[in-house]
Amino acid sequence: MALCPICRRNETVAQYKPFCSRHCADVDLNRWFSGSYTIPGPEEEIDEKDRGIE
Repeated sequence: MALCPICRRNETVAQYKPFCSRHCADVDLNRWFSGSYTIPGPEEEIDEKDRGIE
């Protein structure tokens, strides 16, 4: 029995795996779009030219 990683209350459903519903799948997608999830990596130096500041 695997629980939904978003709500942690319901079992996963094959149609929305690894989530339990479309709602939880959409919550996860929104977290990616909004930048709530990040993948750690080396910090890059951004100079003023890259920022559009002249």
